[in-house]
Amino acid sequence: MVDSTNRSDRLPLPPHKFQGQIGITYTDSQPDVLAMPSAPEDAPNVLVILLDDVGFGHASTFGGPINMPTLQKLADTGLRYNCFHTTALCSPTRAALLTGRNHHSAHTGVVMEMATGYPGYDGRIPKDCACIAEILKQNGYNTAAFGKWHLTPTYETSVAGPFDRWATGLGFEHWWGFHGGETDNWNPPLYENTTPTQKPQDDPNWHLSEGMAEKCISWIAQQKAAAPDKPFFAYWAPGAGHSPHHVPKEWADRYKGKFDRGWDRQREVTFERQKQLGVIPPDTQLTPRPDSIPAWEDCSADEKRLYARMQEVFAGFVEHVDAQIGKVVDTLEAMNLRENTLIVYIVGDNGPSPEGSLTGTLNGMKSMQGFPDDVSTMLKHIDEIGSSRFENNYPVAWGWAGSSPFQWMKQIASHFGGTRNPMVISYPARIEDKGGLRSQFHHAIDLAPTILEVAGIPEPREVNGVPQRPIEGTSMVYTWDNKTAPSRRTTQYFEILSNRALYHNGWVAGCRRGKLPWQSSGGTSFENDIWELYNIERDFSQANDLASQNPGKLRELQDLFMVEAAKYNVLPLDDRFANRADANLRPSYIKGKQQFVYLPNTIRLPEASSPNTKNVHHTLAAEIVIPEGGAEGVLVACGGLAAGYTLFIKDNKLHWEHNWFTSDRYRVSSTESLSPGQYRVSAEVTVDEEGKPGTGGNVKLRIGEKIVGEGRFEKQVPYWFTFNETFDVGCDTISPVSDAYESPFTFTGTIERVLVNLSGATVDDRAAKTEIAMAIQ
Repeated sequence: MVDSTNRSDRLPLPPHKFQGQIGITYTDSQPDVLAMPSAPEDAPNVLVILLDDVGFGHASTFGGPINMPTLQKLADTGLRYNCFHTTALCSPTRAALLTGRNHHSAHTGVVMEMATGYPGYDGRIPKDCACIAEILKQNGYNTAAFGKWHLTPTYETSVAGPFDRWATGLGFEHWWGFHGGETDNWNPPLYENTTPTQKPQDDPNWHLSEGMAEKCISWIAQQKAAAPDKPFFAYWAPGAGHSPHHVPKEWADRYKGKFDRGWDRQREVTFERQKQLGVIPPDTQLTPRPDSIPAWEDCSADEKRLYARMQEVFAGFVEHVDAQIGKVVDTLEAMNLRENTLIVYIVGDNGPSPEGSLTGTLNGMKSMQGFPDDVSTMLKHIDEIGSSRFENNYPVAWGWAGSSPFQWMKQIASHFGGTRNPMVISYPARIEDKGGLRSQFHHAIDLAPTILEVAGIPEPREVNGVPQRPIEGTSMVYTWDNKTAPSRRTTQYFEILSNRALYHNGWVAGCRRGKLPWQSSGGTSFENDIWELYNIERDFSQANDLASQNPGKLRELQDLFMVEAAKYNVLPLDDRFANRADANLRPSYIKGKQQFVYLPNTIRLPEASSPNTKNVHHTLAAEIVIPEGGAEGVLVACGGLAAGYTLFIKDNKLHWEHNWFTSDRYRVSSTESLSPGQYRVSAEVTVDEEGKPGTGGNVKLRIGEKIVGEGRFEKQVPYWFTFNETFDVGCDTISPVSDAYESPFTFTGTIERVLVNLSGATVDDRAAKTEIAMAIQ
């Protein structure tokens, strides 16, 4: 297909001008030869792969213990980058990578679930930061995204939209994947474009990473069948290796016993291999373990057995996803597309996760909200880690080991353990130094301009009528032909949760906030911040703090950080963590509403778009009809395996349950059975202290106004049940809130409507009784 389109820095491209001749009839007219919209001649296909929560010291290609043959295969036909950087957190890196702008410029200074009302943090990617997919699409590419999105504000993920910050609103013609920061890889809440969908129901062994490979391969095959010469842009972003670490047991068993040496020795072994492979300079120093992380030798025998297995599962999880990427690469080779396909494989969107806490966890939502798991309890389930029963994550120390040779890990934007990730670029038609290493300093914002340069597409100054903020990244193409070329990225700031740093001409100044990354709260005053200084041209791993020796250079970089912070929407600094999950910090279509009425078959409503029953008095009620022969099923539920609440009927009795992170379940059941007939049933919840996160309380079950069951819960989930599961009427989709049933446990009677009341009213109160009755009627 010939490139017949005039390239422009204004999108859409100008319409084709008619070149024929028009007479009175077709016999004295001359038609134009219609040109198909097309990409520049020889523009490559582009495949971008972005793993999740995988560190610099994990992959075998970069010296780590996890076998990743697909990454190695691509490295052998391309280039390895050992000075590529991310932002230290997932949504911010994705926004930077896809827009070519710094994450605060793209309004994504933190993950979607923690967005606030400041420009750099509201989670709303602005129209003046067009996504690379939109630019490529309007220049003749087909575009598709698969897997984790995590760039739509939580309050925009429902059927009410708007959809302009979904993948399909930012330039991807097709998307198949999930919204939140993490997902159950065995049973994810999936979307296809803007429609909820689900995994195949006839395959009990189905896994998300495998499904992503199948969907991507199918899309490429269909796209090339329809338009063989039209290039594609595919963005493939799996849940792996973010928690929960879910993988078939046989993959985890490949690493049986390989981590019995523990994290201290594993970090040393990785460091030695990194030097042997040349991915770090020979004079690099291995940074020491922080005092806040325990030594392996100080762990008990039971702890060692548990922790080693958690790392085996993680390693199998990452090798498994690499194998699925291999299927996509094999397809490109089979279709003779490999030569002219640019593949960018980024091994992690930040450093390794610290969110499993010091002990590891079987429930990631629990640990992230400040509740550590009990080792003896976890040990009872050691053979089930990685299965659909748990949402597991490994201990912090394994994350630290996976960042070798650097300090710290994910969230810590002040140090390379949080921000430096391996990257491989393979483009056989263009890169000649196959297997080479590149050490220029680069950042996620540099990917978009790299793709544009390779494709021969100009940076747009206007997109869909909106003047564009200039791309802030720098193309990396210059590194392909000259491994010693000076880095064209001379300055780059970093900031996540007030952990911050500034790189400038070979120097890095950084400040780690007082809160440790596995703590949900705490910290010190900003006045007590301590800055460090490193000359990374001589000190690859940031092992030697020069702050006291060179205060002038430190002051220079501190001042430059403030210049960059003001320029790119970084201010105000905000180091809050778990309490930023407060739904009141974000807009909502339902904010301030106290009474909600739902019809049956209202399903897959995101938690953020459902009534927030946490820490407040509330009533769940349903008008139902029990048929002859009885009925069972869920009336209303929110959440899933990790945590949530449910009101359901089983064995002809009404039950209410609060699932506190799986480890504690508070269930209240009716003492009377429901015979066939029409009823209004309800669960009335009163909390001990309204507005206090995690407060306990009491529950009354009613049939009509009659109390048929009473009970107490000592605590409740304070902020989030899950990041992905939903509010459902008449069933419990994805995974079950209660262990008393299996999803979807669809109600077999009739639901006329469901009420959720947050007014604080109780049926014992005459005024409240009237209010609730009127709301239902």
